Amino acid sequence: MAEETTILQHWVLTKFILPFLLVFFIVFAVLQKTKLLGDGKKQLDALVSFVIGLIFVGAVFPKLVVGNLILFMTVSLVIVFVILILWGFATGGEAKIESKGMKWLAGIILFVAVVIAVLWATGYAQEVSDLLFSQNWSNTFWTSVSFIVVIAIALAMILKGSGK
Repeated sequence: MAEETTILQHWVLTKFILPFLLVFFIVFAVLQKTKLLGDGKKQLDALVSFVIGLIFVGAVFPKLVVGNLILFMTVSLVIVFVILILWGFATGGEAKIESKGMKWLAGIILFVAVVIAVLWATGYAQEVSDLLFSQNWSNTFWTSVSFIVVIAIALAMILKGSGK
């Protein structure tokens, strides 16, 4: 049975046109916002963006990395959207983070998620995992890190409780 494809699945669109447009518009927007090439130089910004987009489309590995990161971003946005909808239903209000500690925690979680996504998208996740967890020294290292983290948390709670 022949596989049916739509115009949105055609290889010219998915491998060339969409990646080119993505890079072109991002580079153009950055050049316009930073005024790197001068104020009011839309044609020059567009030409530089066009060339960078064409160079990007000609390279294979960067397209794969960007494609994987876009997939990660879309799935992450859907997950965040579902969490916010459920939060709104549960609390009946807006999802505002007032606590400075919660903002830091959310920022750290987002940073770790992006680092993991970049490692996965570039194909280095397994190598980093092997480096960190499959070495002779890994067990001792992670045990020591765990103890240091627990002690640091305990000290932070004690110092915060004493008001120092």
